[in-house]
Amino acid sequence: MTGKATGDTESWASTPAVRRSMQGNRSRDTSPELAVRRLVHAAGLRYRVDARPVAALRRRADLVFTRAKVAVFVDGCFWHGCEEHYTEPATHRPYWAEKIGANRARDEDTTERLRAAGWAVLRVWEHEAPDAAAARVVAAVRTVEPQPKEGLT
Repeated sequence: MTGKATGDTESWASTPAVRRSMQGNRSRDTSPELAVRRLVHAAGLRYRVDARPVAALRRRADLVFTRAKVAVFVDGCFWHGCEEHYTEPATHRPYWAEKIGANRARDEDTTERLRAAGWAVLRVWEHEAPDAAAARVVAAVRTVEPQPKEGLT
């Protein structure tokens, strides 16, 4: 909705603190994602960022290796219900239980649909060591798409 005549926009957030909190929850370019991307890039692999692996599927992966058909999702422990680190919020428990449950169901559905379309799907948790996660990604891509031999580029 539009705000004052100056062109300011009003937020539907309940308070300025809630608005700041919501703005801080990025959907892309998170710290864990950037760390993994840097290492994968340093390994010589190129990828698309925040892209749909399958156009008809309205889901976006964090890293997409189109030629190798590998989709990588870097999942946050809270938002995706990590078995090790998810803690239920103290307030609005029914809301969060439903929200996180729906996120997990959507993640499973996305993985199933992409695999049915011939894609390899990797899910990386934000708590994973970036170098270990990047090594998994590089291995998956290189298994499907071998690198050219030296001198043949």
